[in-house]
Amino acid sequence: MSSGDALYGRFMKDSHHLRPLRIMGVLNVTPDSFSDGGQHATLEQALHKGRQMIAEGADIIDVGGESTRPGSAPVDAATELSRVVPVIETLRAESDVVLSVDTTKPEVAQAALQAGANIINDVSALRGGDALAQLAAAHGAGLVLMHSRGTPATMQSLCQYDDVVKTVNDELLQAARRAQNIGVLASDIWLDPGIGFAKTAAQSLELLRRLPEMVALGFPVLVGPSRKSFIGALCGADVTQRLGGTAAAVAWSAVAGVAAIRVHDVAVMKQTAQVALAIARHSAEVTHAHA
Repeated sequence: MSSGDALYGRFMKDSHHLRPLRIMGVLNVTPDSFSDGGQHATLEQALHKGRQMIAEGADIIDVGGESTRPGSAPVDAATELSRVVPVIETLRAESDVVLSVDTTKPEVAQAALQAGANIINDVSALRGGDALAQLAAAHGAGLVLMHSRGTPATMQSLCQYDDVVKTVNDELLQAARRAQNIGVLASDIWLDPGIGFAKTAAQSLELLRRLPEMVALGFPVLVGPSRKSFIGALCGADVTQRLGGTAAAVAWSAVAGVAAIRVHDVAVMKQTAQVALAIARHSAEVTHAHA
């Protein structure tokens, strides 16, 4: 067992209600991701960013080699492997930080796990089959199930829901039960509402507003509001100018009880979450004292 495996096991074995909030840093090793495409496309650039996020206090580094932004083009497995495996291998050799691989391809997930990753972050929530759950079960790895529809080319035309929160929760719960039946431990399954993935700005806001309903399903919840388009729709802010809107969503998510928040700006968002939680806990303590 690697040091990363040991750390992952320690922070996943306790009740998710008792775990501290985890900050997952986004490390896109791609030329075309929506907010940082090309910034970390070489190995040295990616390692520099990964080391920076670790120094800033990231609990998890999520390494992705294929953009899933709306309209992005797919890449083949060989290309994705060449992008993510060297980064994971090097960070694992240097650090015991928990590492996640953001992929829907079983061959990429398997190679990443062998290189030292601890979590598979599946933005398709097993819509492509059971292989990723089988790998997670075999390796004792975490499995993030993110809600989405269609492909990056089609997702923005698939935003029709009677009740977006109920539908997303129901579909994620079905995927989680599938993963459990395959052998993934319930404590290793993370649910992600997929903010901005086949969701309008209004639907993303509704999912955030009602996050406690997803938390109540009993699985650790991961949410990724960082720099997303709903902030631009609300504020008219370019993707490079969404720090404040992201901080507001992070604070709200932290107080809502999520287990982890996926962000680009680790230091700022870690501080944001810490202060929001401190305020919420102080308020709860005062209320309890006066009850």
